[in-house]
Amino acid sequence: MSEDLARLWRERHPRVPPVAHTFRGVFADRWVRFHSLPGSKRYPESEDEYATVLHRHNTVLDELFAGEDVFVVTGDWSSTADGPAGFPTPRQDLHPDGVLWWTEPDLSDPDPEFHTYHRFYADVRPWRPGCVDALLRAVADEEIVDVFLTDTGLRRILHPYDGGADAVLTTPDERDRLRARHSDRLSRHPSGR
Repeated sequence: MSEDLARLWRERHPRVPPVAHTFRGVFADRWVRFHSLPGSKRYPESEDEYATVLHRHNTVLDELFAGEDVFVVTGDWSSTADGPAGFPTPRQDLHPDGVLWWTEPDLSDPDPEFHTYHRFYADVRPWRPGCVDALLRAVADEEIVDVFLTDTGLRRILHPYDGGADAVLTTPDERDRLRARHSDRLSRHPSGR
């Protein structure tokens, strides 16, 4: 799976590695951000707020992927290509079937002590609401970052993070329709961020 997925990613998105925080810039014409709590609140503080976060994410995920298989992608980083994660993370517990499929080096700092290697793990599963709730809850608490879900054709992407989610759609029109259906979840900032 990992080699096929890497090849497909390079075919579909040759300008960008699968680093989720870059998606809003690279796919700006098809990108929209949704807040996961009312009033742009970043972190849930009660079970009712966790329920809101999960409902909002699952609603959009179901609109994007109902009846499809999805790749669930999680990530970590290390100071070496094959070393231990650079920080404690529940990634392995939350995504035990994730297979390493991409390592993206960041060697931009002239000092090798500050080089990092972002590693991405993926599995494929049938989408159904609730199938990634434990992962979404950990994302809401910022226990894990670099998470995204995508259809098996890598056409639509949802990158949840603490406070919201970035969605990448197939066209600006599709993005606009999704944005309109969830206008109560949009940022008030002019850039949409």
